Amino acid sequence: MTFDSSNKPVGLKRIYLALHNSLRAYKWLIANESAFRQELVLLVVSLCVIGLWDIALYERLMLLCATLLVLFAEIINTAIEAAIDRISYEIHPLSGLAKDLASAAVLVSLTILGLVWACVFYSNL
Repeated sequence: MTFDSSNKPVGLKRIYLALHNSLRAYKWLIANESAFRQELVLLVVSLCVIGLWDIALYERLMLLCATLLVLFAEIINTAIEAAIDRISYEIHPLSGLAKDLASAAVLVSLTILGLVWACVFYSNL
């Protein structure tokens, strides 16, 4: 099967199919990626703390966005790993570099998360 760029769905059908594909990806991530499952737990804990903590709305939003950024980075990391593995399982320096860079992006997002939480916590002592 090949991709036909002239016959792409439009309108509500496109939105429905995009949502379907995204949900399929989330199901796959939950079933196959332990890091993603751990980050979902982090999101649930964050939502509980955000909901209970008496802080400003913008601080709640920053905490939520920082947590979602970690999930976003993990999804991109997994996508890069899948694409590299699709090309070849052969060990190659560029394949390793691509995977390491994607992993570094997750680390940066976790650092941002830690900094945002620390700043909000410090400002509300």
